[in-house]
Amino acid sequence: MGRHATNPEERPSSRSQRTVSRHQGSSEALNLDPVIHERVRLGIISALAVNDTLSFNDLKGLLEITDGNLSVHARKLEDAGYVRCTKSFVGRQPRTEFKLTAAGRRALETYLEQMESVIRSTRMTGE
Repeated sequence: MGRHATNPEERPSSRSQRTVSRHQGSSEALNLDPVIHERVRLGIISALAVNDTLSFNDLKGLLEITDGNLSVHARKLEDAGYVRCTKSFVGRQPRTEFKLTAAGRRALETYLEQMESVIRSTRMTGE
């Protein structure tokens, strides 16, 4: 590693590099985390990545989804260990808050790297 081929015959052609990258991007697309890849769940994870915590109502308003839709998707993320849900009361009002876990942050970072790879490979095919 780190060694560059000095002999032109040892260097891969730019065409073969594009082919490898294209296949690499395609395989990245096939390996996207299905838990995160769904639009609402990606929205939840993304919102929590830039906010320490968000309440159920904050997320519902931000994503413009129904209570039931948010509940189903939040539960899926919680079951995957990507989100932690805390229920409490403020006065007599129930309050549900969500927080991104370390595993959720790693999963999002991996997902974003894979998407960037897919985008790069797609752009290279157009050259």
